[in-house]
Amino acid sequence: MLKYIYVLLISMVPIIELRGAIPYSQAMGLPILNSYIVAILGNLIPVPFVYFLAKKFLHWGENKRFIGKFCKKILLKGHKAGEKILKKSGKSGILIALAIFIGIPFPGTGAYTGMLAASILDIDFKTSIFSAILGLILSGIIMATISFHVF
Repeated sequence: MLKYIYVLLISMVPIIELRGAIPYSQAMGLPILNSYIVAILGNLIPVPFVYFLAKKFLHWGENKRFIGKFCKKILLKGHKAGEKILKKSGKSGILIALAIFIGIPFPGTGAYTGMLAASILDIDFKTSIFSAILGLILSGIIMATISFHVF
């Protein structure tokens, strides 16, 4: 049971996420399916916080002396880019692109980065969370497949 708690906690760590939690679980000899589910759930826990707090931080920083210009620039560019992407690819296109971005296990991609981008681009929460779930399922499958054959 303690090993599953470690898997859950590791999957909540930024940058590591489930990409590190699933290989850890396999190195510890845990069943792959249970580990997969625990890692996805652990990776999903911080997602809403990242989505909502990123935007709140930028709005808070708009009026601050040293970071105000930067925060305003990010908010303005993000909003414009989000509208442009929505016009070009529609809601389903954004959903698929964000899910792929979150799902491909490369450095710098993942649920944290994907939700940060979704928040800045003004992508609605339901679309963002659904994309995160799909992306984590994809990433989990990739990592479980790789880990299963390595360990």
